[in-house]
Amino acid sequence: MGIDVHFSQTDWRRIERDWSDWWLGKLDRPMAMLEGPRPGDHPPAAPEPRRTNAYMLQSDPEAFLDVVHRQLETRGWYGDAFPKHWLNFGPGMGAGFLGCGVHFDDNTTWFGPPVDGGLDAIHIRFDKENPWWKRVKTLTRRAVERWGGKVAIAHTDLGGNLDILASFRGNEPLMMDLIDAPQEIERLAGEITAVWLRYYDELDAIIRPTGRGTCPWAPIWSPQRCYMLQCDASYMFSPAMFERFVLPDLTACCDHLEHGFYHLDGVGQLPHLDLLLAMPKLRGVQWIPGDGHPHADGWPQVLRKIVDAGKRCQVFTTSDGARRIVREVGGRGMAIHVWGWHRRDDALRLLEDLGAAPVVGGESR
Repeated sequence: MGIDVHFSQTDWRRIERDWSDWWLGKLDRPMAMLEGPRPGDHPPAAPEPRRTNAYMLQSDPEAFLDVVHRQLETRGWYGDAFPKHWLNFGPGMGAGFLGCGVHFDDNTTWFGPPVDGGLDAIHIRFDKENPWWKRVKTLTRRAVERWGGKVAIAHTDLGGNLDILASFRGNEPLMMDLIDAPQEIERLAGEITAVWLRYYDELDAIIRPTGRGTCPWAPIWSPQRCYMLQCDASYMFSPAMFERFVLPDLTACCDHLEHGFYHLDGVGQLPHLDLLLAMPKLRGVQWIPGDGHPHADGWPQVLRKIVDAGKRCQVFTTSDGARRIVREVGGRGMAIHVWGWHRRDDALRLLEDLGAAPVVGGESR
């Protein structure tokens, strides 16, 4: 089934050129991504199904992809945005691949431990017959078959290794384990990382032959292997714990990926920023301040620290927030996804203010 995303080969060449230059540090401007309804009079598409309740094991994958297909055809891609679909099975679906129970509602996904007992009862093994893993591979392959070459298909959210382990143990028991059984945590973290890399590679083998690069759930694009790494559990860690239990996993993943990024989620992770910035192969940091705090543009000192360390930085903010970032921090090294705008003219004006190309996909010259 053909798809018309109103994004030409010229548009894709622009995306490949500018994102490649951004990774190389050749752009003085930010990457600015705006998405919204496609210009013109188009009938609204049905809303895209939300989270894993749309991917239930007994559901018809083709019916789900039909809905996404119609959504993609009515989207507009402004500036440095590009046609993309992320197969959203919920945060940390690697836990489901490893046998944790998968539970969900319309707003989130959570996992239940597959085994009772202590850490010594947990042994991480790749299971090619796991039904959730098979469903993710099937949908990824079918999305590529339908849209490959016209739409960037993102890797599903695999999760971080200690976040996956927290799904086996629970957050509070995991915190006690870090103190009471650190060697067992190191063993399990290493086992999870090895399996995580296999999940990534098997999905990558499906996605990358399309020639449209790679992208994670976050709005960044890479001509090579890219992923948004994370350890949300580290919000509760000291820097010493982060260095011992998290950095080995991040280092292994960054050795494997050309463009590894880190999801710095919440002010509780700021104490780990120096350790992250000292990682030679970590290419960038996404800053998410968290609920109850100013948006990313309210943290110019954090953004400046990231880019001054030679890393790339990705954020979400408003039109005014994007202008503030460029005014106070500069655009070099930044990737800004802008929400809250409504009119085409406002979007194009903002792109000009940010120094980005004021273009809409399908209209590039």
